[in-house]
Amino acid sequence: MTDGLRIDVEERVATLTFERPAKKNPLTFAIYAALRDWFRGVAADRDVRAIVLTGAGGNFCSGGDVEEIIGPLIGRPLPELLEFTRMTAAVVGAMRHCPQPVIAAVDGVCAGAGAALAMAADIRLATPRARTAFLFTRVGLAGADMGACAILPRIIGHGRAAELLLTGRSMDAQEAERCGFYSRLVDPEELAVEARALALSLASGPTLAHATTKAMLGHEWAIGVEQALDAEAQAQAICMQTRDFERAYRAFAARERPVFEGD
Repeated sequence: MTDGLRIDVEERVATLTFERPAKKNPLTFAIYAALRDWFRGVAADRDVRAIVLTGAGGNFCSGGDVEEIIGPLIGRPLPELLEFTRMTAAVVGAMRHCPQPVIAAVDGVCAGAGAALAMAADIRLATPRARTAFLFTRVGLAGADMGACAILPRIIGHGRAAELLLTGRSMDAQEAERCGFYSRLVDPEELAVEARALALSLASGPTLAHATTKAMLGHEWAIGVEQALDAEAQAQAICMQTRDFERAYRAFAARERPVFEGD
């Protein structure tokens, strides 16, 4: 376990918790590296079928730690800065490429790199007190950070994304839900329960089908509709070869609930 990041695995659900509540859970160099390495490794972990990313103490994540990241980056040569920015980008890449569905459970502050990590999740739940800001331009940086210019417009539309990335302003939870950034809002005391219930539901589902859905959602960004139709036909034919597909049919025929085993 890395200081400031706790990882718990139970019932095939991994919960990653940013755990520096006194500072609203900021990121450090070590946390970035730990996230990158863990998400890369979990892709091959058959005991983890769903992932929850959340924060402790009533906040999600306030972004890069001012004293431990921002300050030390000042004055570094370009090759070292590029090494750092490629590491942060690699976290998002690893989250998107791992086959397990990732759920962000957001309360309170969700800012900067924290907002980018929430963005990189497959599903986002939040509380009414969540405040989300891609505030990179407010500290003299481009809004193009950790894939934000590619991913955010696809979630909420180009116009809204441009405004948020250019101004760095904060969205309240209600606005973020209306524009589709958050799937739904839940009471703060229910956030962990709701996120875990969703994760358990996904973890008990057809593993390959979920992984294929996630992969195709990303793959089809860069192809036309005709190519997408053929790619989905191939993907679905592969899923039809699984025993989970057969189990679902037999359960339906017997008027029973299917029990998926991930093969």
